[in-house]
Amino acid sequence: MTDKQVPITREGKAKLEEELEELRNERRIVAERIHNAQEQGTSQNDAEYDDAKQEQGMVEGRILEIEDILRRATIIEGAPKTGRVGLGSAVDVEQDGKQHHYKIVGAPEADPTHGKISNESPVGAALIGRAVGDIVDVNVPKGVIKVKVLKVD
Repeated sequence: MTDKQVPITREGKAKLEEELEELRNERRIVAERIHNAQEQGTSQNDAEYDDAKQEQGMVEGRILEIEDILRRATIIEGAPKTGRVGLGSAVDVEQDGKQHHYKIVGAPEADPTHGKISNESPVGAALIGRAVGDIVDVNVPKGVIKVKVLKVD
């Protein structure tokens, strides 16, 4: 694991802490399922045991991932007041003739379907440091797109 800081909003951190608590509760439930399947000791419970062990692995992996993110979290205190796009900024852009509204967040809380894009994504990284009126070429998997910054909050 790395010690690289992870930028995250207070809201994003709270969501991760909530998910962590839910996973810790789920951990107990899965452990009970494993214990019950072991006590039964019949071949029909082998599938249940295997499923529970697989679920346990996924739950434990996600717990470790969230704990690591929270350990390295650096809170984004809001958008910079420079008029330029930065972590925490809300930005309106024109892309392919359509307007889009994005909030630039750290990778752990990125959710493109809700307009939250990572500062590490192609569009997010290209927008960092840009100001209203700037037009930037962004390399995306389908090629190069032009994005014009319309508004920065």
